[in-house]
Amino acid sequence: MLTLIVLAPLAGAAINGLVFALGFGKRLFGGGPHNENKIVSFIGCGVILISALLSTLLFIRLLGLDISQRQIIQELFLWIPSGDFSVDVEFLFDPLSSVMALVVTWISFIIHVYSVGYMHSDPSYSRYFAFLNLFVFFMLVLVLGNSFPLMFIGWEGVGLASYLLIGFWYEDSENAYFGRKAFIVNRIGDFGFIIGIFLIFFVFSSTSFPEVFSKANDPAFRQGIPSEVITVIALLLFIGAVGKSAQFPLYVWLPDAMAGPTPVSALIHAATMVTAGAYMIARCSVFYTHSATAQMVVVSIAAFTALLAATIAMTQNDIKKVLAYSTISQLGYMFMAIGVGAYAAGLFHLVTHAFFKALLFLGSGSVIHSMEGEQDIMKMGGLRRFIPVTAYTFLIGTSAISGIPFLSGFFSKDEILGSIYERGYYFHWLIAIITVCITALYMFRLYLLTFEGTSRVADSIRGKIHESPTIMTVPLVVLAILSLIGGYIGVPDFMGELFGIKHSNVFEDYMIPSVFLKEMQPTGHHILGHWGITLLSMILAGLGIGIAIYLYIVRPSTLEGLTARPALSSIYRLSYGKWFVDEIYDLAFLRPFNYLSDKASLFDLRIIDGAVNGISDIVIKVAILLRSMQTGLLRFYAAIMAIGAALIVIYFVLSAG
Repeated sequence: MLTLIVLAPLAGAAINGLVFALGFGKRLFGGGPHNENKIVSFIGCGVILISALLSTLLFIRLLGLDISQRQIIQELFLWIPSGDFSVDVEFLFDPLSSVMALVVTWISFIIHVYSVGYMHSDPSYSRYFAFLNLFVFFMLVLVLGNSFPLMFIGWEGVGLASYLLIGFWYEDSENAYFGRKAFIVNRIGDFGFIIGIFLIFFVFSSTSFPEVFSKANDPAFRQGIPSEVITVIALLLFIGAVGKSAQFPLYVWLPDAMAGPTPVSALIHAATMVTAGAYMIARCSVFYTHSATAQMVVVSIAAFTALLAATIAMTQNDIKKVLAYSTISQLGYMFMAIGVGAYAAGLFHLVTHAFFKALLFLGSGSVIHSMEGEQDIMKMGGLRRFIPVTAYTFLIGTSAISGIPFLSGFFSKDEILGSIYERGYYFHWLIAIITVCITALYMFRLYLLTFEGTSRVADSIRGKIHESPTIMTVPLVVLAILSLIGGYIGVPDFMGELFGIKHSNVFEDYMIPSVFLKEMQPTGHHILGHWGITLLSMILAGLGIGIAIYLYIVRPSTLEGLTARPALSSIYRLSYGKWFVDEIYDLAFLRPFNYLSDKASLFDLRIIDGAVNGISDIVIKVAILLRSMQTGLLRFYAAIMAIGAALIVIYFVLSAG
């Protein structure tokens, strides 16, 4: 079953790609495009459903095993035999990979079903599902592979598939550019990742997870290597995570990834590609547990990323870009938890984030579908009356990410905030708690400007607004339900004690016994206490919501007055301009690189090509001269021979003299 979980999406990609995308479907099945799309949909969604059901069955089987034996390993074949070194194609299903497999397969299945309605009229329908299936295949290789080389194949594979999906509408040069941008920025991070894998092989003489991690956990083995080596390995791996999970400074690709179809945005930004970095660091937690320096780097960059992205999201008007910067910020929360050693808390937020962020992206797609492709929220307003299912489900997702009590995001964020505080990272905790308020503010700004207040919809569109078809709204409802109740798998124990439940955090109880997840114990003092942190979080989330309602519904004129002030006006421009990070990168890297490339091209043209072309010109001219001497006239040849003979005689006479 473990092998089928991985191979089923690959089979779907092969069938939809080779049979239908290449045009053989019409010959085999006949009928028009509508009939062909039905078959493509059935195959594309069906293979993901198979993976999801098998993942669920294996998860249930895992629960039946003893805590110390919760892992299933499936070895396929020997891949790389080289002396004492070998790499097996081997899949691992343990508490960590099982959670990732469940999230990836089920969220992907929901997105596939939604895509049937969203992409129904696209001429490249089969190509779209082939790429989507291929993406899921590589993501499953990434999370289920039992060695670093296998993880790297999945890692690079999702990068390739995301490039194909982001630039899916490549006829538009801008979309193609954004696809290349995502691909190139990810390669920067991947360079650090693969160097880290090489260093792991050099130090541990293996790339197999069990062997590497057991050695890294062995105090006797660690004494034989410099302590800095573990730190360097951890930081190199983190560079890979920074690129894949869009942390500062390599986050700039993710907002532009909105160029792809909206379901692609949901797939990449919700539960799959962008969470790969968090999963990888959790899998390699042993390196970070034994390196305080690496942990400080991770939590510091994550805190800065969370706050930076949140401040940018406050002023963006593209509905999908607001959600993109929100994703970057929420990934910062995950990395903060993982950075302080609270791996279960970070992964718990990964799960809940998958629910409400997939809901929000698919909800934005429903809005765009009803608005004839319009994405500017300043041209919306009052849409709740026309698309109520989309509006109410979007509100649930907005409330969950904002930390409204007893929704999924409330529990996971509370776990992260408490973990950061308990472990003594007070400055980072302060940044995180401020970001809670900003998150609630920009998310309710997004909801209010889109669905409430006065309509700003153009007259040409207003009469065409309609609710999305059932095949698109049912996934929204399912994700809304998960956003409402999904957090109850991780209710903190201190909350469960109110109801006499000793271990209410079943997610943490399931994750902690994992062989490779070693939770760091809290080191800080409970000055505020669990309930104090929770109450403060609730107050700040409520404050952000209240500010949004006041500025965008009650007194919109207040916002105009505030932004008119010089100081606030400058901050607003910086935020709206995304702090001009892309422009800084353009000046610091792209323009110098282009300048050097132009100079190098001149050297290539004038020196390298000039030398080659010059030699060829000389040969051609000599050939022309020699050819001109071949006249074909016998008298000319006789005269040449006579002249040659005379010159020879003269030479010998002069030599003798």
